[in-house]
Amino acid sequence: MRLHLKLSPNRVAVPFNHIHDLTGVLHNWLGWNEEHDDISLYSMGWLKSGVKQNDHLWFPNGADWQISFHDKDMAMKLLNGLMDEPEVICGMRVYESRMQITPDFGGHYRFKVASPVLARNVRDDFTRQHLTFKDEEADAALTRVLRKKLEKAGYETKDREVMVGFDRSYPKAITKLVDIKGIKMKASMCPVIVHGTPEAVQFAWNVGVGELTGSGFGALI
Repeated sequence: MRLHLKLSPNRVAVPFNHIHDLTGVLHNWLGWNEEHDDISLYSMGWLKSGVKQNDHLWFPNGADWQISFHDKDMAMKLLNGLMDEPEVICGMRVYESRMQITPDFGGHYRFKVASPVLARNVRDDFTRQHLTFKDEEADAALTRVLRKKLEKAGYETKDREVMVGFDRSYPKAITKLVDIKGIKMKASMCPVIVHGTPEAVQFAWNVGVGELTGSGFGALI
């Protein structure tokens, strides 16, 4: 299930590195602490309609924000939380919310992304290697994470045979360096193709692809 939230214009400048603040708002609505979940069965897009001014963002016409959940009960819990506290960041408030039932995409679908996709491998020394759409091994990393999420959610073996890959034919793909509490994450703004059972493709639409989908990466549209 997907929630589409409409936010009022900001009253003070929004810093570029505000994604962690959005994650905190989401956790507050759900009644969680910052360390709630190590593997997220939900995804969060970035705020849309921002205008760059110097080193900040402004949303003169408000913003759109999408948050998606595998668990419908979790979506309803978030709705209840935001009704009690509609404040978001920098003076922005939720003034409208709309629920969208998961569409049927079939067994093969090309998704655009609502936030950068983070793919990583663990090296032999346990440090993490950031992979982008330019790295073919990134597809295996994306596939591994989605299969792990399907297993956690209790999906059948056939659903866990899903495959995920970047659409490298997309001419406008770029990388972005995202700052999360001082940690730099190198991620990709590039469509992805998901191939598997219809149920697995729907699952991907809700939980996103790649790592840290609950912290503003890998949301799909």
